[in-house]
Amino acid sequence: MAGFLGEYEATIDAKGRFLLPGGIKKQMPEGTSTIVISRGFENNLLIYPLKTWDAIEEKIKKLNDFNPKVSQFRTQFIGGATYVDLDTAGRILLPPSLKDYAGLSKDITLASDIDKIKIWDSVKYKKLFEDISHDAFASLASEVMGNIN
Repeated sequence: MAGFLGEYEATIDAKGRFLLPGGIKKQMPEGTSTIVISRGFENNLLIYPLKTWDAIEEKIKKLNDFNPKVSQFRTQFIGGATYVDLDTAGRILLPPSLKDYAGLSKDITLASDIDKIKIWDSVKYKKLFEDISHDAFASLASEVMGNIN
């Protein structure tokens, strides 16, 4: 998998489901019918293809069980992680606890993040871009990417 690209809008129905946009479906590994959804670090949710999740899980298994920060991280990150099957229509049912965590109501934005998809409340997502100037974005890009060879 080369990675995910793009931003897509979707709507959560009364049952807590949304239709996975076609643009994302095309980028999913072939035969994907189960994904993992977990808490994100920015009051959002994360969608992982199983292969990506499995690699993360292997790394987490190697962490020191006796480190309190590891325990806290596992509780926050793994505790809410859920296997979710796409239904025959390509819809995803969001677990209520995760939906509440991210403050998702109706309109959501699915934003690509290389090996995963972030699910945002659309209003919060748009605000991210309203709150950063072009100069601040350029400075951030320089700081993060400037030393890569």
